[in-house]
Amino acid sequence: MDYQKFIEEQIQNIKKTVKDGLAINALSGGVDSSVVTVLGHRAIGDQLKTIFVDNDLMRQGEPERVVKTFADIGIKVDLIDARDEFLSALKGLTDPEEKRQAITDTFYSKLFSKLVKESKATFLLHGTILTDIEETVAGIKRQHNILDQLGIDTERSYGYKVIEPLKTIRKDDVREVAKLLGLPEEIYNRIPFPGPALATRIVGEVTRERLETIRTATAIVEEELEDTGAFQYFAVLLNDRATGIRDNKREFGQIIVVRCIESTDARTATPTELPWDKLNRICERITNIPDVNRCLFDLTPKPPATIEYV
Repeated sequence: MDYQKFIEEQIQNIKKTVKDGLAINALSGGVDSSVVTVLGHRAIGDQLKTIFVDNDLMRQGEPERVVKTFADIGIKVDLIDARDEFLSALKGLTDPEEKRQAITDTFYSKLFSKLVKESKATFLLHGTILTDIEETVAGIKRQHNILDQLGIDTERSYGYKVIEPLKTIRKDDVREVAKLLGLPEEIYNRIPFPGPALATRIVGEVTRERLETIRTATAIVEEELEDTGAFQYFAVLLNDRATGIRDNKREFGQIIVVRCIESTDARTATPTELPWDKLNRICERITNIPDVNRCLFDLTPKPPATIEYV
């Protein structure tokens, strides 16, 4: 694939589509949304408004880190505090698809439609990639950023048209495009992170307390496995509890699963073979998190599993 030609074509497509209009996009800090942000700003400059929505589902320090990274490359990002809105929408929900739908509805129907009206934007730049479309259309897992492909008329429902510069390529291609665009390695080599964020790493209800537990576990896993070169690694908080012992007392504690996999495009995946001392150290650190007394390692490939749990 000629990545430079792809970049030039997408920049021209964005220019021709938006013309003298206004566009908006949401940046998560992942490679997909980061590439779309840079393509959009190169195509239409100040005609694109970029926002970062703090939904309380992100990793430690994520909102501030992303805003600073893009400020350093000359792109202004507006930080929107929507933590209460998202947690309210997720309250009481345990079904994976209901949780994903709640995040989609809160983002697009409530929050984003308001931001679009305020900005007077008539176009939305989306970081949808080919794998997102395939998994959603096949009914495997609904991706939060799939709209047009499900027959949702965004112009009628939300007041804007969707532009998807990356919908014909996969994750490995997106990384190559990111390199050519000059994005820092911390972005183009960043492990995949789902749009619904830590909500996909919590089996069962998403609460502020459970988010703090998985945020802490996520930081441990990412720190410990960063040097593995694996495609993706993360922690998952299960909905079950297990009997344990802490301070010589019985504890009915929470269970964390560690997942580390090898893949090129997320269509298939195999578990990474990790050294025992590394697994043991991760277990020790995770079971020191308050109310967590079990740490498991997931050996399941994709298929039959998906990469994420929710």
